[in-house]
Amino acid sequence: MQDDWLKRWDEGRIGFHRDSVHPTLMRHWPALGALPGTKVLVPMCGKSLDMRWLAEHQHPVLGIELAPLALEQFVAEGRGEVTRYQQAGFGILRQGSIELWGGDFFHFHIDQAQEIGAFYDRAALIALPVATRQRYAFHLAQLIPPGAPGLLISLTRPDDGGPPFGVEAEEVRRLFEPNFLVTHLEDAAPEANGFRESAWALVRRGPQVD
Repeated sequence: MQDDWLKRWDEGRIGFHRDSVHPTLMRHWPALGALPGTKVLVPMCGKSLDMRWLAEHQHPVLGIELAPLALEQFVAEGRGEVTRYQQAGFGILRQGSIELWGGDFFHFHIDQAQEIGAFYDRAALIALPVATRQRYAFHLAQLIPPGAPGLLISLTRPDDGGPPFGVEAEEVRRLFEPNFLVTHLEDAAPEANGFRESAWALVRRGPQVD
């Protein structure tokens, strides 16, 4: 799985990358209640322009991505000085208020997540095969503090191909409801290829929200 992902970036097979900010993020993020200054975790971030949108809306961003090429392209296509350093086995690039952690999301530890107050997942869950999704949902829950909000964009598709993989609504609820309050926000119109995105608001369960 990891080798295939790295190969995709090396060969430029990144059709999942958007050249513009995702409209679902712009439409639904303001209603989640994440205050300015809240640091946002973006798992498996690629070189998503959504991170720049979050930063422009006063959110420090911590993106995690396995493919070093994705992170190098992100900072090369941005503006501002880039600082590079190592921490906890990750190679980190910082540009403005965006930190990019190069490495395996599953090796990112709660000790590094202490400042996280929200999260955004547009292409992490749907990048994972079914056998890995439960592990992802549990690890995400470990990193997010009680009461913290997040926006999840999932995908259904008419076949079993992937990535991106289709994740039905029932599976989204089964994966996340043990640790999050889950609210379905919308289903987008189907695309020409039959793909259909759905948006979900998630809030980490805990004393403040149970």
